Amino acid sequence: MGTNQNLTVAERIRKQFDSLTRAERQLANAILEDYPVSGLGSITAVSESSGVSTPTVARMAKKLGFGGFPQMQAQLHTELKATISSPIAKHDLWSESAPDTHILNRFADAVTENMRQTLKQIDPEEFNSVVDLLSDLKREIHVVGGRITRSMADNFFTHMQVMRSGVTLVAPNSNTWAHYVLNMNEGDVLVAFDIRRYEHDILRLAEVAKARGVKLVLFTDQWGSPAAKLATYSLNSRIEVPSAWDSLVVTLFLVEAVIAGVQTQTWNETKSRMKTLEELFDQTKMFKKFI
Repeated sequence: MGTNQNLTVAERIRKQFDSLTRAERQLANAILEDYPVSGLGSITAVSESSGVSTPTVARMAKKLGFGGFPQMQAQLHTELKATISSPIAKHDLWSESAPDTHILNRFADAVTENMRQTLKQIDPEEFNSVVDLLSDLKREIHVVGGRITRSMADNFFTHMQVMRSGVTLVAPNSNTWAHYVLNMNEGDVLVAFDIRRYEHDILRLAEVAKARGVKLVLFTDQWGSPAAKLATYSLNSRIEVPSAWDSLVVTLFLVEAVIAGVQTQTWNETKSRMKTLEELFDQTKMFKKFI
């Protein structure tokens, strides 16, 4: 399997999509539609649900670097187990074979590898399209995060609000989300954060927003949130580290890279807003002056 051995099935599909035949692309899209569950049936069931032949399923599995469909399916089972792992299960998994080195080194190695793998999978054109979408001042932007990822959402919102108008941070309490959806219009953008142990509320909000013609930009993990099937653009980052919790270091990297891209695109507007903001800071004496 070579360099593919650390990649998820979805990452392999995205990496090799352009080299697939038309039938294989049809199969790939079907698998990604309800990933990874869509690939867990028998080879006959997968072929029938995808509308392709069983030899097509077997060929694509080998083209993705597996010995055959059973090996690809075993990988999907492993991924499904990983996506529903509790913090205790994640801790037990890595601690069983943890190398006898300092946690700083082990954690740094894991984060570095996550960054390397993520950058290999990011499509620069798709990244540019995300920046273009968020830089369009005619579109309102709505930002939402989950139980853990709401810190990412808040970070993203704070920077975007400085750079442009029309940005709303959706409150973490899903009971109030209907009020936010009321203000979403066709062509607006919903930026959502959702990593494993994916949250039902995020998916439901994405469904309602899409029904109103809102475009979804999704920050998720290597397996992909169920909301990914609704996303106009999905930015996937690797999150596994030697910890009971997943790491958002690479997710934050992508967030800050997007922010930098939007800042470049909207600099005239951003510069004006930042000057006004600094004047307001001075009026409210928010920051200490040393000179």
